[in-house]
Amino acid sequence: MPPGARGRHRKIFAMARKHTTTAQQHSASPMTVDVTRLGRRPGSMVTLRSTVPSPLRIGLDMIAIPQGAPLDMDLRVESVSEGVLVTGTVSGPTVGECARCLTEVNGRVQVGLTELFAYPASTTEATTEEDEVGRVVDDRIDLEQFVIDAVGLELPFVPVCRDDCPGLCPECGVQLADDPAHHHDNIDPRWAKLVDMLSEDSGDPDTSGGDR
Repeated sequence: MPPGARGRHRKIFAMARKHTTTAQQHSASPMTVDVTRLGRRPGSMVTLRSTVPSPLRIGLDMIAIPQGAPLDMDLRVESVSEGVLVTGTVSGPTVGECARCLTEVNGRVQVGLTELFAYPASTTEATTEEDEVGRVVDDRIDLEQFVIDAVGLELPFVPVCRDDCPGLCPECGVQLADDPAHHHDNIDPRWAKLVDMLSEDSGDPDTSGGDR
């Protein structure tokens, strides 16, 4: 995804974003990476393959990666002239609720990352907004918000347990997948009184055969 598009997508999630201060960035976030060993030498690179617990629930209202779930990170962290470039994937298990039948939905999501973290006093830092690129702060980069944004864009807003899920009966709430023949004989209220009268007539004994 082009950098400009990434910036626009992040603004969609700006209201849900938890802004962090420098002190918070230095907290023990499992997605904070120390880049000291890169030494601001363009071309120097390290790979990062690890599994960390999700620091919070990541996702949407109806489906998300639960807090504490294992996040598998397979990343390449490289020093470039303007900052630190991070590329790779992050994946984790998801738990949600089918929007049609309300049963639990379990799955897995994988997102790709291509993110630049600008060095302090670099041209990129001076000419970009905070939601366009990350920042290297005290030789550390924090991937948390970028993973949150990427997962939010990847997950479905309306998760379903299966594409053809029939959902729930609108009359009584029965799961239609468990009872495909389930139905209700609904009568138009305008005809209900007539149906009752016909039912009563059909139940009367036949008196037409009396003595003549």
